[in-house]
Amino acid sequence: MVRPPRFEPGSSAWQADVLDQNLYCDTGSSVLDYGRTQETIINTLIKLKNKGLGDKIVTSYGYDLKRIARECNLNNPEQVKTFIANAQTLKTKKPLGNATKNKYATAYDHYCKINGLQWEKPYYRVEENTPLIPTQPDVQAIIDHATKRYAVIFTIESEIGCNPEELHKVSQKDINSEQGTISIKGCKGHASGNYKLKQHTAEMLREYLYKHTEEYPFPNGHAQSQIWLQTRRRAYEKLHKSELLKIELRNLRNYSGERFYKSLPIRDPIAVMRHLRHKKLETTMHYIRAIVLDFDEDEQYISRTSTTIEEDKKLIENGFQYVTERDGTKLYRKRK
Repeated sequence: MVRPPRFEPGSSAWQADVLDQNLYCDTGSSVLDYGRTQETIINTLIKLKNKGLGDKIVTSYGYDLKRIARECNLNNPEQVKTFIANAQTLKTKKPLGNATKNKYATAYDHYCKINGLQWEKPYYRVEENTPLIPTQPDVQAIIDHATKRYAVIFTIESEIGCNPEELHKVSQKDINSEQGTISIKGCKGHASGNYKLKQHTAEMLREYLYKHTEEYPFPNGHAQSQIWLQTRRRAYEKLHKSELLKIELRNLRNYSGERFYKSLPIRDPIAVMRHLRHKKLETTMHYIRAIVLDFDEDEQYISRTSTTIEEDKKLIENGFQYVTERDGTKLYRKRK
């Protein structure tokens, strides 16, 4: 059994802790050889951290490399490639999924590059699952059962599609409470972006910031996830709706993309790509294909007219989209 590191990756305490984990690893190698392997792994992780990789991904690579080292010689690329291709889960002894195999291959690829080993990284085709896109009533049901603090957090994430860690990294200087805007610094491969919150959400945020004046006012991703699970369970126990238990906190990002896509007067994948801050259109299309499957419903609109700039501004602020103009009167519409 390998214990997780308890210290900051790269620190002397962290290095000592990782070395100490050797005592918990079942291996047929000699103590000396295994100790050298672990030392090489640690040095590799330190160099990855110095390159700017985040602590979580560095720690994850450490787990993967140690798992590989338990089964074969890390300095023998062909042996490693054979292990990855035929690896099994530790508990059930079932073949590893291709996504996990790719994860191992990526970790070992970093190891090879840093330690001067030549190998050809394999790729295992992963069948993409259809993203879960929760319905508006289900998302709202969970938010309605949240505390006042977390109702604000979950509402913002469901509206702008940021993930919990991105919201956690938002500082006071990234928020303009008067204008109701928020700047998100992308993580996990997402670009950064600026968002204008809906009027009701902006009011909720202003009240939130009045109580939470710290530089980084939002809790970390782990805390948010734990509260989401508790809130989801509370909503299920009251409403007895099993669909609620399937909704993960990360699914709010999918939900946001769907709501934004359906709000557009013209179906525009590029606009959705910018909203979700994807760097590749292919990623956006993966979600849009899931959205299109749910397009059987008849689309109904609320329509409004305008003859002045002030009326135009009010309609746009309330989510209406310009359609056309006739006889000096502008026509707007918004989906119900």
